[in-house]
Amino acid sequence: MDMNLYESGLSLEEAFFRKRDAELIEQHRKIEKMERTRAALAEISGIHDPKVLDKLIALDVSPEVLASIAVVPLIEIAWADGQVDAQEHKAVLAAVAENGMGKGSVDYDLFDNWLNHRPPAGLLDAWVHYIEGLCATMSVQECQALKTELIGRARNVAEAAGGILGIMFKISSQERAVLKKMEDAFSRHTASSK
Repeated sequence: MDMNLYESGLSLEEAFFRKRDAELIEQHRKIEKMERTRAALAEISGIHDPKVLDKLIALDVSPEVLASIAVVPLIEIAWADGQVDAQEHKAVLAAVAENGMGKGSVDYDLFDNWLNHRPPAGLLDAWVHYIEGLCATMSVQECQALKTELIGRARNVAEAAGGILGIMFKISSQERAVLKKMEDAFSRHTASSK
């Protein structure tokens, strides 16, 4: 056998396996990054459904945008009746802190400020339009899972005020109207996909 041909074969084999190793290493890094991203997104948003998180990753939704998606409903519910009471304030900041945005973080300070000074008009409308667009790219099941998590947390804040003497009408009519507007953003997609 010609020595040059043999050496060329070894070089080809080595190059092939080097390339394959590099591909496997890159694939491993992508999987690790996705896991870190999924964990970060879950921590920031409070969303724990892996299919929804994977879809958000695939759509390249940044952690900052996801934080907004998760927190805007809480802020809007707190302001639904025109003022934020102490229980609502506490419930929103507790939810924000549970999502990895603890006291002293920029996000926490922004949300605390929004609870003290009403956020800009149109914030809920912007959220609704974003959710409608996001749901248009998701399956009905993914959209429903996202709705369940986000609306459930908003409902918890609405119930934090406790209604009249903490007994009757736990959710005010204004809060119900805001919840309905948020639910409708999801319902448009799920109704049209059936």
